[in-house]
Amino acid sequence: MKIKWLGHAAFLISSDTGVKIVCDPYSPGGGIDYGQIQESADVVTVSHRHHDHDNVADVKGKPDVVDAPGSRDLRGIGFKGIASYHDGVKGKQRGENTIFCFTVDGVKICHLGDLGHELDSSQAAEIGNMDILLVPVGGFYTIDAKEATKVCEKLKPRLVIPMHYKTDKCSYPVAGVDDFLKGRKNVRRLGVSEMEIKKEQLPAITETLVLEHAL
Repeated sequence: MKIKWLGHAAFLISSDTGVKIVCDPYSPGGGIDYGQIQESADVVTVSHRHHDHDNVADVKGKPDVVDAPGSRDLRGIGFKGIASYHDGVKGKQRGENTIFCFTVDGVKICHLGDLGHELDSSQAAEIGNMDILLVPVGGFYTIDAKEATKVCEKLKPRLVIPMHYKTDKCSYPVAGVDDFLKGRKNVRRLGVSEMEIKKEQLPAITETLVLEHAL
């Protein structure tokens, strides 16, 4: 499988058989200056209905949309949505958020969306063992670097890919990725937006991979 960071919390995940999944497509504007998403997809996951995460209209190919807790099978892939919140006060400030877990070519992926709190034991159990964790780290609207670190320690993924942080294309009042990287072991800045991942090549000890935004 291949995983490509488009920018912000948006990823394109492509299976070896050609199934394409876009997670949390953004709308440019309002502090989001990444380029317009023009990828095609078979499935789009939407963690919540905010403009920087739910721009399904820009995704080409008439994809199926998964945007709620529960389980669905689409294009031979099982998607599990897990209920959570966009803030630390049970949604009172920013509403609900759905975590999505799915497996592509034997690689288990979890996209946390705009998670705004640490995971409780029930949520962690629902997520289960993950190979790749796509985790927001910028704070303010989501968990911050310290909370993201605790989430990673609880879930123990093989690969951690940070997202939703300040870049040259994001002027939100959030922190950059360096706050999250401080003190982490096995960090690699790949210098590219896309990488190929095979189940048998996943590391035994957690690695953190920093991708460059594609758009």
